[in-house]
Amino acid sequence: MLVGSKGGADRGKRSMWRGVPRWARVCTILGIVMVVLSGSVLIGSRALVARYEGSVGKADLFGDQTAGANEKKSDIKGPLNILLVGVDPRTATARPLADSIMVLHVPATMDRGYLFSLPRDLRVDIPEFPKADYSGANDRLNAAMSHGSNVPGQNPSTAQGFELLASTVQEVTGIKRFDAGAIINFSGFKKIVDAMGGVDMYIEREVRSEHLQPDGTPRQLKPGGGGYLGPQAVYEKGNAHLKGWQALDYVRQRYPKNGVPDADYGRQRHQQQFVKAMVSQAFSADVVANPVKLDRVLRAAGKSLVFNGRGNSVVDFGLALKDIRPEAIETIKLPGGPLGTGSNYRGEQLLEPAEDFFTALRTEQLDAFLLEHPDFKQKTK
Repeated sequence: MLVGSKGGADRGKRSMWRGVPRWARVCTILGIVMVVLSGSVLIGSRALVARYEGSVGKADLFGDQTAGANEKKSDIKGPLNILLVGVDPRTATARPLADSIMVLHVPATMDRGYLFSLPRDLRVDIPEFPKADYSGANDRLNAAMSHGSNVPGQNPSTAQGFELLASTVQEVTGIKRFDAGAIINFSGFKKIVDAMGGVDMYIEREVRSEHLQPDGTPRQLKPGGGGYLGPQAVYEKGNAHLKGWQALDYVRQRYPKNGVPDADYGRQRHQQQFVKAMVSQAFSADVVANPVKLDRVLRAAGKSLVFNGRGNSVVDFGLALKDIRPEAIETIKLPGGPLGTGSNYRGEQLLEPAEDFFTALRTEQLDAFLLEHPDFKQKTK
């Protein structure tokens, strides 16, 4: 949603995210952060590590400081569960909403990962949270961050809101404890893409932009609404090198009239392809072997991230996850559906097999579960 625009240029920048499914935004930044922080990149550049570490925001996301805890594992070992929340900040006085809620599960072997998202409109029981004068209620999941962010007499605290959201997600999934968490600010994402020099990916069919012209400026709204006027940016079938604005525009298209006949399913598939292309780009010699470019990418990613490793730094986690490669991350689609229709729509619900998935996660049986339930795997081609 467009909020607080001051002019045409600002409207163009803010609208860039409109229509992009939230999981894709987070997944892409996760890939950049995790991959470029792998040991193969960090070793041999202490100055670069120090600069990146200094650029990453830090906050008490789990209430550990309030509880007097400052636990640190001398050696990070699996299994691990990491909570990733995407936000699109508006104003300092507006309570934040969780635009994207994702969990990365890393098994004890520490050689692969399972990434799944929870619907932001999932209907859940949010527990009471005295810090925010919140008594608890049944509400949509993304509201947990909003309710938890309330600081009487002060501006809302996104970090405090994260704490209540984490507790709520634990109730939904049965995960007893998160080992780390991150808040990802979408506004810095385009800079990451451009810092990498763009991304190479395969366009499976010609797609025409609903919102942007060939030069990246917004198309004109039709008088009275109901669509746009003017030339469209076109993404032709075949191998392509996309700039930041082009990549974001391509992955948000979802209408058959724009060349995506399978609508939301097609958009998700394009985004999965984009995520893998981005992570592969981060591993390329063009980035890793170029100190100037790598420095730009690391700093752009750092400025988009607030991280809490419960005593361990983001670099500690990057080194611990150094053996995970893009192809070893399985993206999961949880089954769900609406609660009510039309004016009676109350939010989303997870269907029964999702609970079996959570049980398999907690008991380290995900490989066996996915063999029996291949439909849980996101299809990317």
